Amino acid sequence: MYSLGIDLGTQSVKVVVVDTSLKILGAASKAVTTNYPQPGWAEQNPELWVRPLAGLIASALSQAQIDPEQIAALGIAGQLDGCIACDEAGRALSPCLIWMDKRATIPELPQGFSEETGQVADPSHMGAKIRWLKKNGYESAVYFHQPVSYLVHRLTGAAVMARSLASTTMLFSLSEERYSERLLRLFEVNEATLPAVRTASESAGKLNETGQKLTGLSDCTVAVGTGDDFATPYGASVRRGSIVDVLGTAEVVGTQTEALVLDPQGLLESHKMIGPGYFMENPGWVSGGALTWIKNLLGVASFESLDELAATSQPGSAGVTFIPALAGAMAPEWISQARGTLTGMTTATTAADIVRAVMEGCCFALFDVVQRIRELGVAVEDIVLLGGGSLSLFLAQLRADITGLPVRLVASRDHCAIGAAMLGFEAIGESYERSSQDKAVVYPQRAPARAYQDAYQGYLSVFNTLKPHWDKS
Repeated sequence: MYSLGIDLGTQSVKVVVVDTSLKILGAASKAVTTNYPQPGWAEQNPELWVRPLAGLIASALSQAQIDPEQIAALGIAGQLDGCIACDEAGRALSPCLIWMDKRATIPELPQGFSEETGQVADPSHMGAKIRWLKKNGYESAVYFHQPVSYLVHRLTGAAVMARSLASTTMLFSLSEERYSERLLRLFEVNEATLPAVRTASESAGKLNETGQKLTGLSDCTVAVGTGDDFATPYGASVRRGSIVDVLGTAEVVGTQTEALVLDPQGLLESHKMIGPGYFMENPGWVSGGALTWIKNLLGVASFESLDELAATSQPGSAGVTFIPALAGAMAPEWISQARGTLTGMTTATTAADIVRAVMEGCCFALFDVVQRIRELGVAVEDIVLLGGGSLSLFLAQLRADITGLPVRLVASRDHCAIGAAMLGFEAIGESYERSSQDKAVVYPQRAPARAYQDAYQGYLSVFNTLKPHWDKS
């Protein structure tokens, strides 16, 4: 029995084929481009997700040496917080305003908003984006989708969304587990234009005629699916008591809790998890994306070379400080108007100092989140580093040294796609073997602790100095 997982990421679309041991038998991916029409805007063309599917699936099946008819189920997981205006058939009428897009505005919110939704009021979330789209030419849209629910609709004809995804929209009541009537009114959203709320592992249905053409598959069940923030720890079998640090384009940091824990300071959000319980998280700052930016800006050949360059600087980056706010600040506070900042440079500053400062700034944001999780009374023992950044032992060591926690590296990769494939198996009632094995554990070193403490205080000082400027933007 085989399941296919689709990871609908910010930088690529990836397909994996797994068996019931969750071993990846075949995989294929294709890069996706993002457009930035104005500062604070970020768009993707949904067709760039759909067009390559058949070719990617065919390539993955060829590697696995299995026939299309042997794929019994399919699951999709991917980027959160995007919003697409669609017609009745689920076809896109607008670009996708992806998670980095902050163009929308937030109306005045009712008392108890955060307690009801578990969310921080931010223009990145779907409710604000629906309101913006309706006021800017898409008021006749029949549906509004996030990326995952959009693709499910295209493949099956069913407009459905997992509770975990719905809990990221600013329109969902955690206690009632349904869309909130008062928030729908506030954001001027008709519930009939939203995907129906379901469980991530439910069947959304079989591939329809369009879905068969787009995938090259036939008699295949599609799971409702969920967001990558939830599918990645699910696919990696991360236990409670560990902090999940997914170092991709964004750095998503969170932990699973059995009971609902809310953050009155608003650094962390709380969402429904795939199964029982909740995922308390910061949805992430542009971290891997910041490394890509500085790599390209300085003309460094590879990420391995970037690590080697940073290693020639010293802890504290010779006084250079980076605020990781290339798409708004997410730590130590959420400020959508904030912008990435490098300070402390002199004529003696080297490229190595700047690269290391970018890396350390992202780690300081991680430390903000780790501290807040502990302040809220949630016990954590270690960090599980996932995503593309988990290939770098240098980045793992930075995170261990700055947070003071052991960092576990997991042997397998592509956990988001594996998590999606697991949901596919569950949608057809098929059991699978679930296990996790550490590749390595990186322990904190004592030697650089004081340098990082001083650099972290410098990071907070720069942030607080710039905050009044950003608030006026």
